[in-house]
Amino acid sequence: MVMNNTDTNLAAAVALDTVADIAAARMENPPAQSLIVSGISLDSSAVRPGEIFAALPGTRAHGATFAASSTASAVLTDNDGWEILTAAGEKRPVLVVDDVRAVLGLVSSEIYGNPSEKLTVIGVTGTSGKTTTTYMLEAGLAATGCAVGLIGTTGTRIKGEDVPTSLTTPEAPKLQELFALMVERGVTHVVMEVSSHALVLGRVTGTRFDVAGFTNLSQDHLDFHPTMEDYFNAKAMLFDRESPVAATTSVICVDDDWGEKMVGRVKHRADEGAANETTVITVGTRGQEDLDCEATLNGTTDSGAQDITVRLHGATIATRLPLPGAFNVANAALATAIADVAGIDAEEFLRGLSTAAVPGRMERVDAGQEFVAVVDYAHKPAAVAAALDTLREQVDGRVGIVVGAGGDRDQSKRPIMGAESARRADLVIITDDNPRNENPADIRAAVRRGAEEARETNSGVEIRESDSRASAIRQLVAWAQPGDAVIVVGKGHEVGQIIGDVTHHFDDREEMRAALAEAGFGGESTGKEDRA
Repeated sequence: MVMNNTDTNLAAAVALDTVADIAAARMENPPAQSLIVSGISLDSSAVRPGEIFAALPGTRAHGATFAASSTASAVLTDNDGWEILTAAGEKRPVLVVDDVRAVLGLVSSEIYGNPSEKLTVIGVTGTSGKTTTTYMLEAGLAATGCAVGLIGTTGTRIKGEDVPTSLTTPEAPKLQELFALMVERGVTHVVMEVSSHALVLGRVTGTRFDVAGFTNLSQDHLDFHPTMEDYFNAKAMLFDRESPVAATTSVICVDDDWGEKMVGRVKHRADEGAANETTVITVGTRGQEDLDCEATLNGTTDSGAQDITVRLHGATIATRLPLPGAFNVANAALATAIADVAGIDAEEFLRGLSTAAVPGRMERVDAGQEFVAVVDYAHKPAAVAAALDTLREQVDGRVGIVVGAGGDRDQSKRPIMGAESARRADLVIITDDNPRNENPADIRAAVRRGAEEARETNSGVEIRESDSRASAIRQLVAWAQPGDAVIVVGKGHEVGQIIGDVTHHFDDREEMRAALAEAGFGGESTGKEDRA
């Protein structure tokens, strides 16, 4: 079911002078009398009378260029924007600041009544596992009677019902509006993915986080972050006591070196006497010493479900996790520790995890075939490697993969993705992901270069290339035999392929089902029971 947003104004009545004070803004064209604002938006076509249009600098044009066409009652912009507005003869009140993004979250929060202060807000960040961990939290919290809001890569849900949104973490005005909507509809706990882009670009500024969870860090987004250290520093904003968005409690998985480094970062800030108090909870699955929460894998079922135990506060709780893979044992431990910090009974929470299902994350497509067919969102080297390792553990037969890389994104990870695929699979079919504005053949060539170099460690791997993603999936299915496992990575839950500036409908799950049907398999289903 899709829940449509209402036309109800969720904003508080805030004087423009108050907004100016919060933003430390210079007021140009001050109104003759007090002006009350009732909303804020980055979209000049969506902003309404009585609201503020936030005009940001863009990659192609400054937002102030579009102010004249908006019906906003006031404009928030920077000095460059003010020059554009002045030249256009702007007469409406204008708030001028050095950096709009630096204040946008605080302003948006005030306009919508500081809604995060009325909710328990849980933020999850890291390279891989954010979506899965938030879905685990949603399932477990709901099972204990909490009214849950979810914000992330797959969209937004309020108490299980969909609300259309874009971006993993929405821009600050939309995010604060969503929080206000959740408050209005009785939500008690919000679980949200927090991307590095959101942290750097100020989308979550003005949000009060009660708990922050860290999954892991591996190469991704190096088109946006110049180095891995810069990427780490962006994630650290959710935990660092010197950060204005630091959560009250940090729950950090220390299964990789970056997790250990994050713990050290937070504790070092504490030793320096940072102003913000933060509690640090450590989580792991590798037998590390002095963990606050530890999960252990005891066995797996034929369907890929995992029997695990979680040790917390000296007690050990056993449960069955419906999702495969060692990384999901870590995600479950992280989710459990976060719930515990939020005051939820861990045993009840873990019972709720038995219903967790995540669209496009190790999602099985079952049409009665005698091999495992999976679609996964993995689009970075470490995630591809983890997905293939999981399938290798599940089956005695061969493993095949369809893999590609996105255009206009981090180019350095392309050969690494090819290499990770070729080291672990028996068949690698390299195809297009979202080529965007790059030559698809050039992207495939980079992925293939890494795959060919990896033949040194897996000389038996077969490497193919296809300029059609649909054809690649059909080749993969045709290759599979009983006892094998095949996986299509990169798009997961996404239902579009971006070629140039056009998004064409494309769903890996649909294509997998069609390929299985063409191969003679029927009775296909992708219900929750089939999500490995």
